[in-house]
Amino acid sequence: QMLKEATIISSGGQAKWFLAENTVFVDGEPENRRGRKLYAGMMIEVPGEGTFFMEQQGQIDEIK
Repeated sequence: QMLKEATIISSGGQAKWFLAENTVFVDGEPENRRGRKLYAGMMIEVPGEGTFFMEQQGQIDEIK
């Protein structure tokens, strides 16, 4: 859902494919689980797309 909110993918159905093809880091650790719970304070890095910070449940901020 975070990937969709950040407009990296256009539908939730693309998440499995995207994570199989790309490495995503959550708090500096590689993550490939589609249903990973994200909490306020977590940092998500999507190489080539940006770094994102979880402010609240469901709210993200892009860090440039």
